[in-house]
Amino acid sequence: MTSIVDQASNVRAQLTAPGAPFELAEAMTSAGPRTVYKNAPANLVDMIAQARREDDECFLVYQDDRWTFRRFYAHVDALASWMYCEGVKPGDRVAIAMRNRPEWVAVFIAAARLGAVPAPLNSFGLGEELRDALDSLDAAVLACDTDRLERIEAGTVDANTRILLVGPSPETGAGRCQRFDEVVVRPVGALPDVKPDPEDPALILFTSGATSRAKAVVSSHRAVCQALFNIDYISAVSAMTSPQAMARIQAMQRAPVILTAVPLFHVSGLHAQLLTAVRTGRRLVFMHKWNPKAAVEIMAQEQVAQFNGAPSMVMQLLREEAFHTDEVKGGLFGLGFGGAGLPQGLIDEVLDALPDQLVGIGYGMTESNGVGAGISGDIFRLQPRASGLISPLMEVQMRSPDGQVLPEGEDGEICLRSVALMSEYLGNPEATEETLRDGWLHTGDLGHVDQQGLVYIVDRLKDVINRAGENIAAAEVESCLLRHPLVREAAVLGVPDEDTGEAVVAVVAIQPGEELEEADLQAFVGEHLAGYKVPSLISVQQEKLPRNPAGKLLKQQIKKQFFL
Repeated sequence: MTSIVDQASNVRAQLTAPGAPFELAEAMTSAGPRTVYKNAPANLVDMIAQARREDDECFLVYQDDRWTFRRFYAHVDALASWMYCEGVKPGDRVAIAMRNRPEWVAVFIAAARLGAVPAPLNSFGLGEELRDALDSLDAAVLACDTDRLERIEAGTVDANTRILLVGPSPETGAGRCQRFDEVVVRPVGALPDVKPDPEDPALILFTSGATSRAKAVVSSHRAVCQALFNIDYISAVSAMTSPQAMARIQAMQRAPVILTAVPLFHVSGLHAQLLTAVRTGRRLVFMHKWNPKAAVEIMAQEQVAQFNGAPSMVMQLLREEAFHTDEVKGGLFGLGFGGAGLPQGLIDEVLDALPDQLVGIGYGMTESNGVGAGISGDIFRLQPRASGLISPLMEVQMRSPDGQVLPEGEDGEICLRSVALMSEYLGNPEATEETLRDGWLHTGDLGHVDQQGLVYIVDRLKDVINRAGENIAAAEVESCLLRHPLVREAAVLGVPDEDTGEAVVAVVAIQPGEELEEADLQAFVGEHLAGYKVPSLISVQQEKLPRNPAGKLLKQQIKKQFFL
């Protein structure tokens, strides 16, 4: 009897064969020859042109505001015209700092339409974090809502950066701002015919890594477009290997409405939800702020068919009694969530609660534009411990600490090579060289690939905490704690948490003879870093923290001593 993975392998061969929708070819890139999907758009400008619609179907929903495709693209044209008149050229950077809302989407697509480079900032960041990111960009435009502008402070923004404001005027700096509502009603002038080279920069996203500050990840048009096409490929494999679930979906005759609760500044929100919705014409529903009870109400009201979220969000949904109704759960086509380090109990709970839906997970990262491995539908139900099947675009190797390639089945650092990889960390050649070695992306994740081509993630090598889907560099929080005059040592750790997957905790050693309260330290961190980075528990100690002979903190020992 043919196994489900063998079926997936046969489907892959059908879908990627010559003349098939996902036909594979070889393209010469700046990094060397790479496997590509032959039929993927060459750049984001072409993708937007192919996707454009001029009808009155609803596209974007945010609270009581509903945008049709006609309204959306009218605003895109007006914004692109304004940017062009302001001198924005292909390759210029357009920073976006606002919560998930339709205006965010319009600015992104308008910038991409001009061949400019959208650069979403982490909207959770405080003023210091947002200013650091903005300063690294040399942005031609900063599009932001009132809250984010007040955090950044308009007076600190470079004089050459135009500020586009969504929302009411701030208390200070309003004179520097151009209002979004005024721009979108202006007459639209002629727009240039832009044809970016596939290797030109298309996107900058910020990622938290093992360093003290977020890094700006630059990706090419080819990388982004290939990643988007790969999402279609994963969906096609899922559909062809899950006939019962697909028959149910077709019988429902329901529009594929998506509830977008994850931030658009992450690949999980941007690629898998926003840009996929632009390409396919699916409706997106945004939330003002995550709340499981409100999410269930929205799912019922908007007839949501797809939900992708952080594991903590999924757990909270399952605890809502109103979720388990024919109207809400019964109307779902599918549900997706992250695929690395998930509690096995959560996976089992989701599969039990959603027996008829297409449930899937994926493994990828900002530096790979989300491409790595994916698994959904019947395959996932039969292989729930795996993080996915390797993408046709991706080569995978497991490396030992000394760089040797390990045989199949052995755990090692997961290294990826693909057309979808980033080009560089902006302005950070040292970090680029450390992460991209001979064309291979060193992920910092520990795992293996089995005989069936399934990827398994077993641990992280990098000191990164994943709290409710947000990556937090331990070094960044430690650096902040060490700025306190009474703190001489700091160790920041991730510990298991039922609600968020991992919680941020810390142990600090303070100056001899001094006293310091946990709440005071938490408040200190909260003044400098976003709230989700503030440790939920800080153990304040007088004694020095344990270190090895080389002076490195013994974090596993610290974790066992104080938190386990």
